[in-house]
Amino acid sequence: QAQLVESGGGSVRAGGSLTLSCPASVYHRPNCMGWFRQAPGKEREGVAIIYTGAGDRIYADPVKGRFTISLGSAKNTAYLQMNSLKPDDTAMYYCAAADFGRSCSGLEPGSNYDWGQGTQVTVSS
Repeated sequence: QAQLVESGGGSVRAGGSLTLSCPASVYHRPNCMGWFRQAPGKEREGVAIIYTGAGDRIYADPVKGRFTISLGSAKNTAYLQMNSLKPDDTAMYYCAAADFGRSCSGLEPGSNYDWGQGTQVTVSS
């Protein structure tokens, strides 16, 4: 089980910004990395995925135009820049990664991913 440790969560007012980061140094080059979130009483949902090879990105509709997923230069650290945050964005945010050779299930929180412990994002109105 790879170790993924998220950081960068916190509490902000609506309209504010946060940047989450997730280093995955145990991976030489993961197939993909992504961010998921889970609010109390709701299922975990995909937020954004990036494929490290081609750099393709997939975003969930609620965050399009506001969130940006990117990779560090070594392709094994994922970032999530979150702008124009809304109270509905309040959730625990989890980093996910699929190692080289493993499949990526896009924004579906599949068992093929390794998971971090999560970082809390709270947006107040």
